[in-house]
Amino acid sequence: MDDLVLKIEDVGKDYMLGAVTGQTFKDAIRKKNKSTNDVFNKKFTALDNVSFEVHKGETIGLIGSNGAGKSTLLKLISRITAPTRGNIYINGKVASMLEVGTGFHPELTGRENIYLNGSILGMKKKEIDEKLDSIIDFSECGEFIDTPVKRYSSGMYVKLAFSVAAHLDSDIMIMDEVLAVGDIKFQHKCLNKMKEIARTQGRTIIYVSHNMDTIYKLCNRCIVMSHGQLVFDGSVNEATKLYMGVNTKTNHNADYTKYMRPGWLGRDDVRLTFAEYPDKSDNIVSDNNLRLSISWKCNTRVENVGMRVELMADDDKPFATSVFYNIFSGNKGDTGKNILNINLSDVMNGNYQTYYTLFCLDPYDESIDLDCVRGIDIIVEKEKIHQTLNWRNNSWGNIRI
Repeated sequence: MDDLVLKIEDVGKDYMLGAVTGQTFKDAIRKKNKSTNDVFNKKFTALDNVSFEVHKGETIGLIGSNGAGKSTLLKLISRITAPTRGNIYINGKVASMLEVGTGFHPELTGRENIYLNGSILGMKKKEIDEKLDSIIDFSECGEFIDTPVKRYSSGMYVKLAFSVAAHLDSDIMIMDEVLAVGDIKFQHKCLNKMKEIARTQGRTIIYVSHNMDTIYKLCNRCIVMSHGQLVFDGSVNEATKLYMGVNTKTNHNADYTKYMRPGWLGRDDVRLTFAEYPDKSDNIVSDNNLRLSISWKCNTRVENVGMRVELMADDDKPFATSVFYNIFSGNKGDTGKNILNINLSDVMNGNYQTYYTLFCLDPYDESIDLDCVRGIDIIVEKEKIHQTLNWRNNSWGNIRI
């Protein structure tokens, strides 16, 4: 098709684990023939069987947890590295911003780096000359344009780098979380610029961000990555619901079979498959006890698995945690169910988020997290006892000691 600018076909990317050493070729062959338990023989699959097509003028959001494979995919499209398997077909010129200040020399001035960075991105000197004033004006760095960029802040770096990339006559523009560095005003300016070049110039944009607001404002299509695989390709609304886990939960139960785990987890020894508040038809708690029923499945042998139930209010830190030790063990393929009783006697009325984390302990009693999911929210609405203090959570906290 004439408007097809990018085709990803069954792409995979593997990396070998272990350190780079000064071993001889003979040593390398010897290690290669050893057991796969050898650290130098292990491989890590960053991408596996990824396929999709991109057409001219599309603005595509690429989302997923840390470690999902987003940056690896962008490096393959930018030809920074080659795929281990599969094929990538590109019809046009690619301009990418995968890291703040890529292609900038710290000793050169902003003006000199515009020429350097523009050349790296494929612009000719005459082309840069014609666009120099527009690049400087958009970057908002005019006052410092003849100052060495080693004295620039990270925000000034990204402003100048984005300005050069935005003025490049490329067919595909790739942005990897770089706008997170800039101030809010400049972020809006960049988003409007990307909308404009996609609409008026027909340029294709692939944009990575953890900020769903910017994904909604810019993109007309969204791809969700998880553990190196493409798990969704479609509307922005459905993609963000999947990413945020909205479709997995009701007010009193949650199905975690398709829930996206955070990238930092890095393991799948055991998985929560279902959770519910069996005594309730909603998530309202009117007494001091909350019964939580969980179902799980083992993907390998696990022993003495415990669970943390964390309660959070308006910020991203738990204010209370209920811990259950040694609630189950199991072999690969085993499934089971447990009932946990959570004591809320000291928790004051309010709306709370919950997180469920399965864990085990190492020999030093440090927690090794095996699974982590966003739990079912709760609304604590206990009856007020006569003549008790009208509690103010914002001033006095969520726990009364």
